[in-house]
Amino acid sequence: MHELIHDLALSIVMAWLLGVVAYLARQPLILAYLVAGFALGPFGLKWVHSEQSIHTIGELGLIFMLFMIGLEIDLKKIIRAGSVILVTSAVQIIGCFALALGLFLLMGLTLGGGKFDALYLAAAVALSSTVIIVKVLYDKFELDTLPGRVTLGVLVLQDLFAILFLAIQPSLDNLQIDVVLLSLVRVGVLLTAALLISRFTLPHLFQIIARLPELVLVGALAWCFAVAEFAEFLGLSREMGALVAGVSLSTFPYALDVTAKVTSLRDFFITLFFVALGMTIPLPTASVLGLALVIVAFTLASRLLTVFPPLYAMRQGIRASLLPAINLAQISEFSLVLIQVGVQANQVQAATASAASAAFVMLAVISTFLMTRSDAISRGAIPLFKRFGLSDLDQAHAEAEPETQDERKRRIVILGFYRVASSFLAELERTHAALVEQVFVVDFNPMVYHSLKARGVRVHYGDIAHADTLAHAGITDAEIVILSVPDTLLKGTSNERLVRLIRAANPSAKIIATADVLAETQTLYAAGADYVTIARLDQANELVEVVTAAEAGLIDDMRSRLEARLRERREILP
Repeated sequence: MHELIHDLALSIVMAWLLGVVAYLARQPLILAYLVAGFALGPFGLKWVHSEQSIHTIGELGLIFMLFMIGLEIDLKKIIRAGSVILVTSAVQIIGCFALALGLFLLMGLTLGGGKFDALYLAAAVALSSTVIIVKVLYDKFELDTLPGRVTLGVLVLQDLFAILFLAIQPSLDNLQIDVVLLSLVRVGVLLTAALLISRFTLPHLFQIIARLPELVLVGALAWCFAVAEFAEFLGLSREMGALVAGVSLSTFPYALDVTAKVTSLRDFFITLFFVALGMTIPLPTASVLGLALVIVAFTLASRLLTVFPPLYAMRQGIRASLLPAINLAQISEFSLVLIQVGVQANQVQAATASAASAAFVMLAVISTFLMTRSDAISRGAIPLFKRFGLSDLDQAHAEAEPETQDERKRRIVILGFYRVASSFLAELERTHAALVEQVFVVDFNPMVYHSLKARGVRVHYGDIAHADTLAHAGITDAEIVILSVPDTLLKGTSNERLVRLIRAANPSAKIIATADVLAETQTLYAAGADYVTIARLDQANELVEVVTAAEAGLIDDMRSRLEARLRERREILP
Protein backbone atom coordinates (compact mmCIF):
# COMPACT_ATOMS: atom_id res chain seq x y z
CA MET A 1 0.00 0.00 0.00
CA HIS A 2 2.80 2.41 0.90
CA GLU A 3 4.51 1.51 -2.37
CA LEU A 4 1.35 2.40 -4.31
CA ILE A 5 1.11 5.81 -2.58
CA HIS A 6 4.80 6.41 -3.30
CA ASP A 7 4.28 5.51 -6.97
CA LEU A 8 1.20 7.74 -7.21
CA ALA A 9 3.11 10.68 -5.74
CA LEU A 10 5.98 10.25 -8.20
CA SER A 11 3.54 9.94 -11.11
CA ILE A 12 1.66 13.13 -10.30
CA VAL A 13 4.79 15.21 -9.64
CA MET A 14 6.50 14.10 -12.86
CA ALA A 15 3.28 14.59 -14.86
CA TRP A 16 2.92 18.14 -13.52
CA LEU A 17 6.54 19.10 -14.21
CA LEU A 18 6.47 17.81 -17.78
CA GLY A 19 2.95 19.21 -18.22
CA VAL A 20 4.30 22.70 -17.54
CA VAL A 21 7.00 22.12 -20.16
CA ALA A 22 4.40 20.90 -22.69
CA TYR A 23 2.18 23.92 -22.00
CA LEU A 24 5.07 26.32 -22.61
CA ALA A 25 5.94 24.43 -25.80
CA ARG A 26 2.25 24.58 -26.88
CA GLN A 27 1.99 20.78 -27.08
CA PRO A 28 -0.90 18.55 -25.89
CA LEU A 29 -0.64 17.65 -22.21
CA ILE A 30 -1.26 13.99 -23.05
CA LEU A 31 2.21 13.88 -24.59
CA ALA A 32 3.71 15.10 -21.32
CA TYR A 33 1.87 12.43 -19.34
CA LEU A 34 3.06 9.65 -21.67
CA VAL A 35 6.64 10.88 -21.45
CA ALA A 36 6.34 11.14 -17.64
CA GLY A 37 5.22 7.53 -17.44
CA PHE A 38 7.98 6.35 -19.76
CA ALA A 39 10.60 8.26 -17.70
CA LEU A 40 9.38 6.79 -14.40
CA GLY A 41 8.68 3.27 -15.61
CA PRO A 42 10.74 0.11 -15.92
CA PHE A 43 12.13 1.22 -19.30
CA GLY A 44 13.19 4.67 -18.07
CA LEU A 45 14.52 5.73 -14.66
CA LYS A 46 12.87 2.67 -13.04
CA TRP A 47 11.56 4.73 -10.12
CA VAL A 48 8.19 2.98 -10.51
CA HIS A 49 8.56 -0.71 -11.23
CA SER A 50 5.66 -2.39 -9.43
CA GLU A 51 3.49 -4.05 -12.07
CA GLN A 52 0.59 -4.12 -9.62
CA SER A 53 0.83 -0.37 -9.08
CA ILE A 54 0.95 0.26 -12.83
CA HIS A 55 -2.02 -2.05 -13.45
CA THR A 56 -4.13 -0.48 -10.65
CA ILE A 57 -3.36 3.08 -11.75
CA GLY A 58 -4.07 2.26 -15.37
CA GLU A 59 -7.38 0.48 -14.74
CA LEU A 60 -8.74 3.24 -12.51
CA GLY A 61 -7.69 5.88 -15.02
CA LEU A 62 -9.24 3.89 -17.87
CA ILE A 63 -12.58 3.53 -16.07
CA PHE A 64 -12.77 7.24 -15.24
CA MET A 65 -11.67 8.27 -18.71
CA LEU A 66 -14.39 6.22 -20.38
CA PHE A 67 -16.96 7.48 -17.87
CA MET A 68 -16.11 11.08 -18.78
CA ILE A 69 -16.04 10.33 -22.53
CA GLY A 70 -19.55 8.92 -22.09
CA LEU A 71 -20.66 12.06 -20.27
CA GLU A 72 -19.49 14.17 -23.20
CA ILE A 73 -21.29 12.10 -25.85
CA ASP A 74 -24.40 14.06 -26.82
CA LEU A 75 -27.01 11.60 -28.12
CA LYS A 76 -29.20 14.50 -29.26
CA LYS A 77 -26.42 15.73 -31.56
CA ILE A 78 -26.10 12.28 -33.10
CA ILE A 79 -29.86 12.18 -33.74
CA ARG A 80 -29.88 15.72 -35.18
CA ALA A 81 -26.75 15.29 -37.33
CA GLY A 82 -27.33 16.46 -40.87
CA SER A 83 -26.78 14.41 -44.01
CA VAL A 84 -23.41 16.08 -44.67
CA ILE A 85 -22.06 14.95 -41.30
CA LEU A 86 -23.69 11.50 -41.43
CA VAL A 87 -22.38 10.68 -44.92
CA THR A 88 -18.91 12.06 -44.19
CA SER A 89 -18.72 10.15 -40.90
CA ALA A 90 -19.81 6.87 -42.51
CA VAL A 91 -17.30 7.17 -45.34
CA GLN A 92 -14.47 8.22 -42.99
CA ILE A 93 -15.04 5.55 -40.32
CA ILE A 94 -15.84 2.61 -42.61
CA GLY A 95 -13.29 3.67 -45.22
CA CYS A 96 -10.44 4.13 -42.74
CA PHE A 97 -11.26 0.89 -40.94
CA ALA A 98 -11.44 -1.18 -44.14
CA LEU A 99 -8.31 0.33 -45.71
CA ALA A 100 -6.34 -0.03 -42.47
CA LEU A 101 -7.44 -3.64 -41.93
CA GLY A 102 -6.34 -4.55 -45.44
CA LEU A 103 -2.99 -2.75 -45.02
CA PHE A 104 -2.18 -4.33 -41.65
CA LEU A 105 -3.12 -7.81 -42.87
CA LEU A 106 -0.82 -7.36 -45.87
CA MET A 107 1.93 -6.36 -43.43
CA GLY A 108 1.46 -9.65 -41.58
CA LEU A 109 -0.23 -8.43 -38.40
CA THR A 110 -2.31 -11.08 -36.65
CA LEU A 111 -6.05 -11.60 -36.99
CA GLY A 112 -7.10 -14.80 -35.25
CA GLY A 113 -5.68 -17.40 -32.94
CA GLY A 114 -6.42 -15.23 -29.95
CA LYS A 115 -4.48 -12.22 -31.32
CA PHE A 116 -6.26 -9.39 -33.13
CA ASP A 117 -3.57 -6.75 -33.61
CA ALA A 118 -4.72 -5.87 -37.14
CA LEU A 119 -8.34 -5.44 -36.06
CA TYR A 120 -7.54 -3.27 -33.02
CA LEU A 121 -5.14 -1.08 -35.00
CA ALA A 122 -7.71 -0.67 -37.79
CA ALA A 123 -10.28 0.49 -35.25
CA ALA A 124 -7.70 2.75 -33.59
CA VAL A 125 -6.67 4.62 -36.76
CA ALA A 126 -10.34 5.25 -37.65
CA LEU A 127 -10.68 7.51 -34.58
CA SER A 128 -9.43 11.09 -34.16
CA SER A 129 -8.48 12.98 -31.01
CA THR A 130 -11.30 14.98 -29.44
CA VAL A 131 -8.89 16.53 -26.90
CA ILE A 132 -6.45 17.87 -29.50
CA ILE A 133 -9.08 18.96 -32.04
CA VAL A 134 -11.35 20.81 -29.61
CA LYS A 135 -8.39 22.58 -27.96
CA VAL A 136 -6.88 23.83 -31.24
CA LEU A 137 -10.23 24.80 -32.81
CA TYR A 138 -11.23 26.63 -29.62
CA ASP A 139 -7.97 28.58 -29.62
CA LYS A 140 -8.54 29.48 -33.29
CA PHE A 141 -12.23 30.47 -32.78
CA GLU A 142 -13.23 27.81 -35.35
CA LEU A 143 -15.52 25.54 -33.33
CA ASP A 144 -18.63 27.20 -34.77
CA THR A 145 -17.46 27.42 -38.38
CA LEU A 146 -18.78 24.96 -40.97
CA PRO A 147 -15.54 22.90 -41.07
CA GLY A 148 -15.50 23.00 -37.25
CA ARG A 149 -19.07 21.70 -36.98
CA VAL A 150 -18.40 18.95 -39.53
CA THR A 151 -15.27 17.93 -37.62
CA LEU A 152 -17.12 17.79 -34.28
CA GLY A 153 -19.99 15.84 -35.85
CA VAL A 154 -17.58 13.22 -37.20
CA LEU A 155 -15.95 12.97 -33.74
CA VAL A 156 -19.32 12.25 -32.11
CA LEU A 157 -20.08 9.45 -34.57
CA GLN A 158 -16.56 8.06 -34.15
CA ASP A 159 -17.38 7.69 -30.45
CA LEU A 160 -20.47 5.69 -31.41
CA PHE A 161 -18.28 3.41 -33.55
CA ALA A 162 -15.93 2.92 -30.58
CA ILE A 163 -18.89 1.94 -28.40
CA LEU A 164 -19.94 -0.70 -30.95
CA PHE A 165 -16.37 -2.02 -31.10
CA LEU A 166 -16.23 -2.30 -27.31
CA ALA A 167 -19.55 -4.17 -27.42
CA ILE A 168 -18.15 -7.01 -29.56
CA GLN A 169 -14.61 -6.91 -28.09
CA PRO A 170 -15.23 -9.58 -25.39
CA SER A 171 -16.45 -11.99 -28.13
CA LEU A 172 -13.50 -11.64 -30.49
CA ASP A 173 -12.01 -14.97 -29.40
CA ASN A 174 -15.19 -16.73 -30.53
CA LEU A 175 -16.56 -14.41 -33.19
CA GLN A 176 -19.63 -16.29 -34.38
CA ILE A 177 -23.01 -14.82 -35.26
CA ASP A 178 -24.77 -16.24 -32.20
CA VAL A 179 -21.94 -15.08 -29.90
CA VAL A 180 -21.96 -11.58 -31.41
CA LEU A 181 -25.74 -11.40 -31.13
CA LEU A 182 -25.52 -12.50 -27.49
CA SER A 183 -22.95 -9.77 -26.83
CA LEU A 184 -25.22 -7.20 -28.47
CA VAL A 185 -28.15 -8.44 -26.37
CA ARG A 186 -26.03 -8.01 -23.23
CA VAL A 187 -25.12 -4.48 -24.33
CA GLY A 188 -28.81 -3.82 -24.97
CA VAL A 189 -29.69 -5.00 -21.46
CA LEU A 190 -26.92 -2.83 -20.00
CA LEU A 191 -27.98 0.24 -21.99
CA THR A 192 -31.69 -0.23 -21.30
CA ALA A 193 -31.19 -0.69 -17.57
CA ALA A 194 -28.80 2.25 -17.31
CA LEU A 195 -30.96 4.63 -19.38
CA LEU A 196 -34.17 3.70 -17.54
CA ILE A 197 -32.62 4.15 -14.11
CA SER A 198 -30.97 7.44 -15.12
CA ARG A 199 -34.27 8.65 -16.59
CA PHE A 200 -36.72 7.68 -13.86
CA THR A 201 -34.79 7.04 -10.63
CA LEU A 202 -31.57 9.03 -10.49
CA PRO A 203 -33.19 12.46 -11.03
CA HIS A 204 -35.24 12.05 -7.83
CA LEU A 205 -32.21 10.88 -5.83
CA PHE A 206 -30.00 13.70 -7.12
CA GLN A 207 -32.74 16.26 -6.49
CA ILE A 208 -32.68 15.29 -2.82
CA ILE A 209 -28.89 15.73 -2.54
CA ALA A 210 -28.51 18.59 -5.04
CA ARG A 211 -27.46 21.04 -2.31
CA LEU A 212 -24.70 18.75 -1.06
CA PRO A 213 -21.93 18.88 -3.70
CA GLU A 214 -19.91 16.10 -2.09
CA LEU A 215 -22.89 13.72 -2.29
CA VAL A 216 -23.47 14.63 -5.94
CA LEU A 217 -19.86 13.73 -6.66
CA VAL A 218 -20.02 10.49 -4.66
CA GLY A 219 -23.34 9.63 -6.30
CA ALA A 220 -21.85 10.06 -9.79
CA LEU A 221 -18.89 7.86 -8.86
CA ALA A 222 -21.18 5.27 -7.29
CA TRP A 223 -23.20 5.16 -10.52
CA CYS A 224 -20.02 4.76 -12.57
CA PHE A 225 -18.74 1.80 -10.56
CA ALA A 226 -22.20 0.21 -10.17
CA VAL A 227 -22.74 0.11 -13.94
CA ALA A 228 -19.13 -1.03 -14.47
CA GLU A 229 -19.66 -3.96 -12.11
CA PHE A 230 -23.01 -4.78 -13.73
CA ALA A 231 -21.24 -4.90 -17.10
CA GLU A 232 -18.64 -7.26 -15.63
CA PHE A 233 -21.48 -9.44 -14.31
CA LEU A 234 -23.03 -9.58 -17.81
CA GLY A 235 -19.74 -10.78 -19.28
CA LEU A 236 -18.80 -7.39 -20.72
CA SER A 237 -15.89 -5.25 -19.57
CA ARG A 238 -15.85 -2.72 -16.73
CA GLU A 239 -14.62 -0.16 -19.25
CA MET A 240 -17.75 -0.72 -21.37
CA GLY A 241 -19.87 -0.29 -18.23
CA ALA A 242 -18.12 2.99 -17.35
CA LEU A 243 -18.76 4.30 -20.86
CA VAL A 244 -22.45 3.37 -20.70
CA ALA A 245 -22.70 4.97 -17.25
CA GLY A 246 -21.41 8.22 -18.71
CA VAL A 247 -23.66 8.07 -21.79
CA SER A 248 -26.73 7.44 -19.62
CA LEU A 249 -25.89 10.46 -17.46
CA SER A 250 -25.36 12.68 -20.52
CA THR A 251 -29.16 12.76 -20.96
CA PHE A 252 -29.65 13.37 -17.26
CA PRO A 253 -31.13 16.72 -16.02
CA TYR A 254 -28.14 17.18 -13.68
CA ALA A 255 -25.55 16.16 -16.32
CA LEU A 256 -23.85 19.57 -16.43
CA ASP A 257 -23.64 19.74 -12.65
CA VAL A 258 -22.30 16.19 -12.42
CA THR A 259 -19.77 16.85 -15.19
CA ALA A 260 -18.54 20.00 -13.47
CA LYS A 261 -18.05 18.19 -10.17
CA VAL A 262 -16.40 15.13 -11.68
CA THR A 263 -14.08 17.10 -13.98
CA SER A 264 -11.30 17.62 -11.45
CA LEU A 265 -11.40 13.96 -10.47
CA ARG A 266 -11.47 13.00 -14.14
CA ASP A 267 -8.37 15.08 -14.84
CA PHE A 268 -6.56 13.36 -11.98
CA PHE A 269 -7.35 9.83 -13.12
CA ILE A 270 -6.91 10.56 -16.84
CA THR A 271 -3.47 11.88 -15.96
CA LEU A 272 -2.78 8.62 -14.11
CA PHE A 273 -4.06 6.57 -17.04
CA PHE A 274 -1.69 8.15 -19.53
CA VAL A 275 1.21 8.08 -17.06
CA ALA A 276 0.53 4.37 -16.48
CA LEU A 277 0.29 3.84 -20.25
CA GLY A 278 3.64 5.57 -20.67
CA MET A 279 5.16 3.16 -18.12
CA THR A 280 4.25 0.22 -20.34
CA ILE A 281 5.99 1.66 -23.41
CA PRO A 282 9.35 -0.06 -23.92
CA LEU A 283 12.30 1.45 -25.72
CA PRO A 284 11.18 1.34 -29.34
CA THR A 285 12.84 -1.22 -31.56
CA ALA A 286 13.32 -0.75 -35.28
CA SER A 287 10.20 -2.83 -36.01
CA VAL A 288 8.08 -0.83 -33.54
CA LEU A 289 9.26 2.47 -35.00
CA GLY A 290 8.63 1.14 -38.50
CA LEU A 291 5.02 0.21 -37.65
CA ALA A 292 4.52 3.57 -35.92
CA LEU A 293 5.69 5.43 -39.04
CA VAL A 294 3.33 3.33 -41.18
CA ILE A 295 0.44 4.25 -38.85
CA VAL A 296 1.40 7.93 -39.08
CA ALA A 297 1.62 7.92 -42.89
CA PHE A 298 -1.59 5.92 -43.26
CA THR A 299 -3.54 8.19 -40.89
CA LEU A 300 -2.53 11.35 -42.73
CA ALA A 301 -3.28 9.86 -46.15
CA SER A 302 -6.52 8.12 -45.14
CA ARG A 303 -8.08 11.30 -43.78
CA LEU A 304 -7.62 13.01 -47.13
CA LEU A 305 -8.91 9.94 -49.01
CA THR A 306 -12.01 9.42 -46.85
CA VAL A 307 -13.01 12.92 -45.68
CA PHE A 308 -12.37 15.17 -48.68
CA PRO A 309 -14.26 13.18 -51.40
CA PRO A 310 -17.68 12.92 -49.69
CA LEU A 311 -17.65 16.59 -48.66
CA TYR A 312 -16.56 17.72 -52.12
CA ALA A 313 -19.18 15.46 -53.74
CA MET A 314 -21.85 17.16 -51.59
CA ARG A 315 -20.80 20.56 -53.02
CA GLN A 316 -19.06 21.92 -49.94
CA GLY A 317 -16.24 23.46 -51.96
CA ILE A 318 -12.52 22.68 -51.83
CA ARG A 319 -11.72 24.65 -48.67
CA ALA A 320 -14.60 23.36 -46.53
CA SER A 321 -13.84 19.81 -47.73
CA LEU A 322 -10.12 20.03 -47.01
CA LEU A 323 -10.17 21.64 -43.54
CA PRO A 324 -12.03 18.77 -41.77
CA ALA A 325 -9.56 16.31 -43.32
CA ILE A 326 -6.70 18.34 -41.81
CA ASN A 327 -8.50 18.66 -38.46
CA LEU A 328 -9.05 14.89 -38.18
CA ALA A 329 -5.49 13.88 -39.13
CA GLN A 330 -4.44 12.16 -35.90
CA ILE A 331 -5.44 9.15 -33.83
CA SER A 332 -7.47 9.48 -30.68
CA GLU A 333 -6.71 9.10 -27.01
CA PHE A 334 -9.67 6.71 -27.28
CA SER A 335 -7.52 4.71 -29.74
CA LEU A 336 -5.00 4.16 -26.95
CA VAL A 337 -7.87 3.12 -24.69
CA LEU A 338 -9.03 0.50 -27.21
CA ILE A 339 -5.50 -0.82 -27.65
CA GLN A 340 -5.03 -0.99 -23.87
CA VAL A 341 -8.30 -2.92 -23.51
CA GLY A 342 -6.91 -5.36 -26.05
CA VAL A 343 -3.64 -5.68 -24.15
CA GLN A 344 -5.48 -6.37 -20.89
CA ALA A 345 -7.58 -9.01 -22.66
CA ASN A 346 -4.38 -10.55 -24.07
CA GLN A 347 -5.66 -9.93 -27.60
CA VAL A 348 -2.99 -7.39 -28.61
CA GLN A 349 0.78 -7.76 -28.38
CA ALA A 350 2.83 -5.28 -26.38
CA ALA A 351 4.86 -4.28 -29.45
CA THR A 352 1.69 -3.27 -31.30
CA ALA A 353 0.55 -1.18 -28.33
CA SER A 354 3.97 0.51 -28.22
CA ALA A 355 3.77 1.34 -31.93
CA ALA A 356 0.29 2.84 -31.47
CA SER A 357 1.51 4.98 -28.57
CA ALA A 358 4.54 6.18 -30.56
CA ALA A 359 2.28 6.98 -33.53
CA PHE A 360 -0.08 8.90 -31.23
CA VAL A 361 2.80 11.04 -29.99
CA MET A 362 4.09 11.77 -33.50
CA LEU A 363 0.64 12.50 -34.91
CA ALA A 364 -0.26 14.75 -31.97
CA VAL A 365 2.73 16.97 -32.78
CA ILE A 366 2.22 16.84 -36.56
CA SER A 367 -1.55 17.43 -36.47
CA THR A 368 -1.25 20.32 -33.99
CA PHE A 369 1.20 21.96 -36.40
CA LEU A 370 -1.09 21.28 -39.40
CA MET A 371 -4.23 22.52 -37.64
CA THR A 372 -2.66 25.76 -36.47
CA ARG A 373 -1.66 26.42 -40.09
CA SER A 374 -4.69 24.87 -41.77
CA ASP A 375 -5.88 28.12 -43.30
CA ALA A 376 -2.55 28.77 -45.02
CA ILE A 377 -2.33 25.12 -46.10
CA SER A 378 -5.82 25.21 -47.63
CA ARG A 379 -5.06 28.48 -49.46
CA GLY A 380 -1.94 26.94 -50.96
CA ALA A 381 -3.70 23.67 -51.82
CA ILE A 382 -6.73 25.14 -53.62
CA PRO A 383 -4.78 26.19 -56.75
CA LEU A 384 -3.18 22.71 -56.86
CA PHE A 385 -6.57 21.00 -56.69
CA LYS A 386 -7.84 23.27 -59.47
CA ARG A 387 -4.85 22.35 -61.64
CA PHE A 388 -5.86 18.71 -61.28
CA GLY A 389 -9.29 19.57 -62.69
CA LEU A 390 -11.33 20.04 -59.51
CA SER A 391 -13.63 23.05 -59.82
CA ASP A 392 -14.55 25.17 -56.83
CA LEU A 393 -17.88 26.83 -56.11
CA ASP A 394 -16.68 30.15 -57.54
CA GLN A 395 -15.92 28.48 -60.89
CA ALA A 396 -19.25 26.65 -60.92
CA HIS A 397 -21.07 29.96 -60.31
CA ALA A 398 -19.10 31.77 -63.02
CA GLU A 399 -19.81 29.04 -65.57
CA ALA A 400 -23.51 28.86 -64.70
CA GLU A 401 -24.10 32.62 -64.64
CA PRO A 402 -21.59 34.63 -66.68
CA GLU A 403 -21.82 38.26 -65.65
CA THR A 404 -21.98 41.35 -67.81
CA GLN A 405 -20.28 44.59 -66.82
CA ASP A 406 -23.63 46.08 -65.74
CA GLU A 407 -24.41 43.09 -63.53
CA ARG A 408 -21.06 43.51 -61.77
CA LYS A 409 -22.14 46.87 -60.39
CA ARG A 410 -23.36 46.36 -56.85
CA ARG A 411 -24.54 49.09 -54.54
CA ILE A 412 -24.16 47.32 -51.15
CA VAL A 413 -21.38 44.74 -50.81
CA ILE A 414 -21.04 42.61 -47.65
CA LEU A 415 -17.56 41.11 -47.28
CA GLY A 416 -17.71 38.04 -45.05
CA PHE A 417 -21.01 36.61 -43.88
CA TYR A 418 -21.40 35.61 -40.25
CA ARG A 419 -24.07 36.14 -37.60
CA VAL A 420 -24.10 39.94 -37.63
CA ALA A 421 -24.48 39.94 -41.42
CA SER A 422 -27.18 37.28 -41.14
CA SER A 423 -29.16 39.43 -38.70
CA PHE A 424 -28.59 42.54 -40.83
CA LEU A 425 -29.94 40.81 -43.94
CA ALA A 426 -32.99 39.49 -42.04
CA GLU A 427 -33.71 42.98 -40.68
CA LEU A 428 -33.27 44.45 -44.16
CA GLU A 429 -35.77 41.94 -45.59
CA ARG A 430 -38.26 42.90 -42.88
CA THR A 431 -37.97 46.68 -43.02
CA HIS A 432 -36.37 47.64 -46.38
CA ALA A 433 -37.12 44.76 -48.75
CA ALA A 434 -36.26 46.81 -51.84
CA LEU A 435 -32.66 47.22 -50.66
CA VAL A 436 -32.12 43.44 -50.56
CA GLU A 437 -31.96 43.39 -54.38
CA GLN A 438 -28.97 45.76 -54.18
CA VAL A 439 -27.03 43.56 -51.73
CA PHE A 440 -24.11 41.42 -52.90
CA VAL A 441 -22.37 39.01 -50.48
CA VAL A 442 -18.83 37.65 -50.74
CA ASP A 443 -17.96 34.65 -48.54
CA PHE A 444 -16.36 31.20 -48.74
CA ASN A 445 -18.82 29.29 -46.55
CA PRO A 446 -20.59 26.82 -48.90
CA MET A 447 -23.67 26.64 -46.65
CA VAL A 448 -23.99 30.43 -46.80
CA TYR A 449 -23.48 30.33 -50.57
CA HIS A 450 -26.22 27.77 -51.22
CA SER A 451 -28.64 29.31 -48.69
CA LEU A 452 -28.30 32.83 -50.07
CA LYS A 453 -28.71 31.57 -53.63
CA ALA A 454 -31.91 29.78 -52.57
CA ARG A 455 -33.17 33.05 -51.02
CA GLY A 456 -32.47 35.00 -54.23
CA VAL A 457 -29.64 37.06 -52.71
CA ARG A 458 -26.69 37.63 -55.01
CA VAL A 459 -23.56 35.97 -53.65
CA HIS A 460 -20.03 35.28 -54.83
CA TYR A 461 -18.05 32.34 -53.43
CA GLY A 462 -14.56 33.64 -52.67
CA ASP A 463 -11.92 34.44 -50.09
CA ILE A 464 -12.09 38.10 -49.10
CA ALA A 465 -8.44 37.96 -48.03
CA HIS A 466 -7.47 37.87 -51.72
CA ALA A 467 -7.35 41.15 -53.64
CA ASP A 468 -8.47 39.46 -56.88
CA THR A 469 -11.62 38.22 -55.12
CA LEU A 470 -12.48 41.81 -54.17
CA ALA A 471 -11.87 42.98 -57.72
CA HIS A 472 -14.04 40.18 -59.15
CA ALA A 473 -16.76 41.08 -56.65
CA GLY A 474 -16.98 44.52 -58.22
CA ILE A 475 -15.67 46.40 -55.22
CA THR A 476 -14.62 49.34 -57.43
CA ASP A 477 -18.27 50.08 -58.26
CA ALA A 478 -19.79 49.57 -54.80
CA GLU A 479 -21.37 52.52 -53.01
CA ILE A 480 -21.43 50.91 -49.54
CA VAL A 481 -19.06 48.17 -48.33
CA ILE A 482 -19.82 46.40 -45.05
CA LEU A 483 -17.17 44.46 -43.10
CA SER A 484 -19.22 42.62 -40.48
CA VAL A 485 -16.71 39.96 -39.36
CA PRO A 486 -14.38 40.88 -36.45
CA ASP A 487 -10.64 40.25 -36.66
CA THR A 488 -10.87 37.27 -34.27
CA LEU A 489 -12.83 35.35 -36.91
CA LEU A 490 -11.16 36.61 -40.08
CA LYS A 491 -8.65 34.29 -41.75
CA GLY A 492 -5.60 35.61 -43.58
CA THR A 493 -6.55 39.27 -43.31
CA SER A 494 -7.88 41.96 -40.94
CA ASN A 495 -10.43 44.75 -41.01
CA GLU A 496 -7.66 47.33 -41.28
CA ARG A 497 -6.07 45.62 -44.29
CA LEU A 498 -9.46 45.23 -46.00
CA VAL A 499 -10.32 48.89 -45.41
CA ARG A 500 -7.02 49.97 -46.99
CA LEU A 501 -7.53 47.68 -50.01
CA ILE A 502 -11.10 48.89 -50.56
CA ARG A 503 -10.19 52.54 -50.12
CA ALA A 504 -7.33 52.23 -52.63
CA ALA A 505 -9.64 50.56 -55.17
CA ASN A 506 -12.69 52.76 -54.55
CA PRO A 507 -11.99 56.19 -53.01
CA SER A 508 -15.68 57.18 -53.00
CA ALA A 509 -17.15 54.09 -51.29
CA LYS A 510 -18.70 54.36 -47.83
CA ILE A 511 -16.87 51.74 -45.76
CA ILE A 512 -18.45 50.34 -42.60
CA ALA A 513 -15.98 48.25 -40.59
CA THR A 514 -16.16 46.22 -37.36
CA ALA A 515 -13.99 46.45 -34.25
CA ASP A 516 -13.59 44.11 -31.29
CA VAL A 517 -11.55 46.53 -29.17
CA LEU A 518 -12.28 50.22 -28.66
CA ALA A 519 -8.71 51.18 -29.56
CA GLU A 520 -9.15 49.64 -33.02
CA THR A 521 -11.68 52.28 -34.04
CA GLN A 522 -9.08 55.03 -34.54
CA THR A 523 -6.84 52.64 -36.49
CA LEU A 524 -9.74 51.79 -38.82
CA TYR A 525 -10.71 55.43 -39.27
CA ALA A 526 -7.09 56.23 -40.11
CA ALA A 527 -7.11 53.42 -42.67
CA GLY A 528 -10.12 54.99 -44.42
CA ALA A 529 -13.27 53.63 -42.75
CA ASP A 530 -16.30 55.92 -42.69
CA TYR A 531 -17.95 54.23 -39.72
CA VAL A 532 -16.91 51.56 -37.23
CA THR A 533 -19.44 49.36 -35.43
CA ILE A 534 -18.74 47.86 -32.00
CA ALA A 535 -21.26 45.11 -31.22
CA ARG A 536 -20.71 45.16 -27.47
CA LEU A 537 -21.88 48.81 -27.22
CA ASP A 538 -25.27 47.90 -28.73
CA GLN A 539 -25.49 44.88 -26.42
CA ALA A 540 -24.68 47.11 -23.43
CA ASN A 541 -27.48 49.50 -24.40
CA GLU A 542 -29.90 46.57 -24.63
CA LEU A 543 -28.80 45.30 -21.19
CA VAL A 544 -29.48 48.75 -19.71
CA GLU A 545 -32.99 48.63 -21.18
CA VAL A 546 -33.56 45.11 -19.82
CA VAL A 547 -32.34 46.05 -16.32
CA THR A 548 -34.53 49.17 -16.35
CA ALA A 549 -37.52 47.09 -17.46
CA ALA A 550 -36.79 44.54 -14.72
CA GLU A 551 -36.77 47.26 -12.07
CA ALA A 552 -40.08 48.58 -13.38
CA GLY A 553 -41.60 45.10 -13.44
CA LEU A 554 -41.88 45.12 -17.24
CA ILE A 555 -39.32 42.47 -18.15
CA ASP A 556 -42.03 39.96 -19.18
CA ASP A 557 -43.44 42.49 -21.66
CA MET A 558 -39.98 43.12 -23.05
CA ARG A 559 -39.35 39.41 -23.42
CA SER A 560 -42.67 38.93 -25.22
CA ARG A 561 -41.76 41.67 -27.71
CA LEU A 562 -38.37 40.06 -28.31
CA GLU A 563 -39.89 36.62 -28.84
CA ALA A 564 -42.37 38.11 -31.31
CA ARG A 565 -39.48 39.67 -33.25
CA LEU A 566 -37.56 36.39 -33.26
CA ARG A 567 -40.54 34.49 -34.65
CA GLU A 568 -40.62 36.81 -37.66
CA ARG A 569 -36.96 36.35 -38.56
CA ARG A 570 -35.64 34.12 -41.34
CA GLU A 571 -31.91 34.14 -40.81
CA ILE A 572 -29.32 32.24 -42.83
CA LEU A 573 -27.28 31.58 -39.67
CA PRO A 574 -29.84 31.20 -36.85
